[in-house]
Amino acid sequence: MGKARIIGIGMDYSATSKIALKWAIDNLIEEGDTIIIIHVVSSKLEPTSKQLFEDTGSPLIPLDEFKQINVSKYYGLNPDKEVIDMLEPVAKLKKVTVVSKVYWGDAREKLCDAAESLKLDSLVIGGRGLGVLKRVLLGSVSNYVVQNATCPVTVVKTSPQK
Repeated sequence: MGKARIIGIGMDYSATSKIALKWAIDNLIEEGDTIIIIHVVSSKLEPTSKQLFEDTGSPLIPLDEFKQINVSKYYGLNPDKEVIDMLEPVAKLKKVTVVSKVYWGDAREKLCDAAESLKLDSLVIGGRGLGVLKRVLLGSVSNYVVQNATCPVTVVKTSPQK
C-alpha cells in the first residue's frame, strides 16, 4: 500500500456514473484512500444552500450525514440507495473515508474546478458513449474533463448492449 490518495468520482446517479463508481471501487480504491463523490447540480435549481456555496461548492459532507434525506435535500439532491449500498462496505472493509461535495453549474467546468481545488490524485467519471454528431452538438463532458482537468482522469464506458 502506497500513500493514501484522494479519488474523485463524478456522480449524477445515472447508470454510467454508478458503473464508474463500481469500477473505481473494484479497480482503483485502496485501503486508506479518500473518496470524494462529486455532484454537479444544474444551476437552475435553487436550494437554499446554493446561495451560500455557489462559488466554492458545499463543504465536504461525510457519508453518514449524506445518507440522511434532509441533508441531501438541503443540497438539492435525492440520495440513491444503490450508491450508498456500494459506498458503505468499501468505507468499512477498506478503511476508506467517503465524503460528498456538491457544486452548482456546468458539469464540465465544475468537475475540473473540483480536480484542482480538492487536489485530486485521480478523477473517475462515466462516459455516455455519445456518437460523433451528438458529441459535437451537445458537447462531451468526459472529453472536456479529460482535456482540462489537473489530474489523471479515467472515463468508464458502459459495456455495449448485445
